[in-house]
Amino acid sequence: MTDPAAPSHPEFRTAVEVADFRRNIDAVQAKIDAAARKAGRDPADVRLLPVSKTVPEERIVNAIAAGCHQLGENKVQEAKRKHGNLADLDVSWSVIGHLQTNKAKDVAAFADEFQALDSLRVAEALDRRLQAAGRSIDVYVQVNTSDEDSKYGLDPSGVRDLLTQLPNYSALRVRGLMTLALFSDDVDRVRPCFQLLRSLRDQIREETPDLIGDGGLSMGMSGDYELAIEEGSTCVRVGQAIFGARATPDSMYWPG
Repeated sequence: MTDPAAPSHPEFRTAVEVADFRRNIDAVQAKIDAAARKAGRDPADVRLLPVSKTVPEERIVNAIAAGCHQLGENKVQEAKRKHGNLADLDVSWSVIGHLQTNKAKDVAAFADEFQALDSLRVAEALDRRLQAAGRSIDVYVQVNTSDEDSKYGLDPSGVRDLLTQLPNYSALRVRGLMTLALFSDDVDRVRPCFQLLRSLRDQIREETPDLIGDGGLSMGMSGDYELAIEEGSTCVRVGQAIFGARATPDSMYWPG
């Protein structure tokens, strides 16, 4: 499903060499800092998570050399391969895409963070595999704030129920909530997605703060992270603005 107002960003400059990555990272960080200050926030409260999906490993090596020491990946098999081939480098991995339960073993083996927890079945499978491996990871609960069939994530009304169950799975450290906003250039349509996630977090944190961990909000990508920061994001997942425009559409990573 493609939004007719889906944004196009031909200005994303492809990074290949270390200097290219430093240029792009600096530009993104400057915009993060400016957006945070505009909202009266401390820029240090916003984490930049570079997203390396579809990027070949020879370029990722240079991104790491430029300072990308945590990388986000959508597809488990791609992340697993990159982790194995780049295991000698100073980088940790965050899985930010939908997880099928039969891939939980892989995520438990290498990931330090999982940002797309959206069901009790996935929580159970991941915790079981982590317990067996003697590991634990940070998790964010994914929420479908745009009410689109083309997006994974819990309906907002179901978030509290899942959070109430998660203390039963001690290998999962809840850090907050995550969302993908409506893919559009129309700010008036995108902003409510971020506002909804923040409102949901605030309500849960006020009523039962122990359920929400740090109360983090992972929201905002290359086309909308400045807006997300204005609305309270504590983690922005930025791929194309750092690595360059992708040939593959985002729909490849969402339900058919």
